[in-house]
Amino acid sequence: MSVQEVVFGFGAHSGIGEVTDLLRMAQQADRDGLDHFSLSDHPYIGGRLDAYAAIGFILGRTERIAGLANVTNVPTRPAPMLARAVTSLSALSGGRIVLGMGAGGLWDRISAMGVPRLSPGDAVAAFEEAIVLVKLLSGGGPPVTFKGRHYQVDQIEPAPVAAPPVWTGSVGRKSLAATGRVADGWIPGHAADWLSERYRTSRPVIDEAAAAIGRDPGEIRTVFNFPGRITDRALPATRDRDGCWIGGSTGQWVEELTGAVLEHGASGFTLFSAGHDAPDLVFLGRWAAEIVPAVREAIAKESG
Repeated sequence: MSVQEVVFGFGAHSGIGEVTDLLRMAQQADRDGLDHFSLSDHPYIGGRLDAYAAIGFILGRTERIAGLANVTNVPTRPAPMLARAVTSLSALSGGRIVLGMGAGGLWDRISAMGVPRLSPGDAVAAFEEAIVLVKLLSGGGPPVTFKGRHYQVDQIEPAPVAAPPVWTGSVGRKSLAATGRVADGWIPGHAADWLSERYRTSRPVIDEAAAAIGRDPGEIRTVFNFPGRITDRALPATRDRDGCWIGGSTGQWVEELTGAVLEHGASGFTLFSAGHDAPDLVFLGRWAAEIVPAVREAIAKESG
């Protein structure tokens, strides 16, 4: 993957009482040239907006920025209907949708909604089938018949719209291997970054699974959920005792992210504020106006 394809976005909350702030942030990010916004998908929380309803609403009020559920709660969204939702959003927005996918983690909450509880192995198998089926039901072509362990469809017509890129929130080895086989990107869990043990041990699983079926591992981007704070002055240390990024001055952010791309293969960043909260407008504005352009410029200079 070429460094020119590095993407920058931000993550926000989707509480029903936060609609005004959410829309204002997305519109500011759209004007400022960010690539994507992301919303969490927790349909069992009554105070949250439905992720896909919110994404569709925001896409209708913006012009360039793409939307992403970070990540879709797949057990509560059957793959054939999810395929219809994302291809429809793609058609309505001019392709401004990314499909985040997760196998499901909070199974007590998920099963409380009436969704059958799956074992970890079955959840990963269903997750992989879901990605395959969404892609089969996109891009036109003849009717699709699919007979999997968890999904079966019979002579279903695909949407005449290309499948969006699929980024997963895989954590376990089986899920990571599925990402290598069928996905287009990976969002490391728990805000792990390129210097973390989680990344060092997980990314090779993806790469090996991709190579085993003849895929180029470099085609699978890594997009980091990246929290931190922007300070007016340089900090003596930009990481804590555990090695986690805490933030720093604009220059320190630029140096860190440029190195992540050129030295560690990062191909995207989704900004959260410290504590993994949604950024405020000032923080988001500094990210978009001061840090992102400087990182893009530094990458272009070093790679060109």
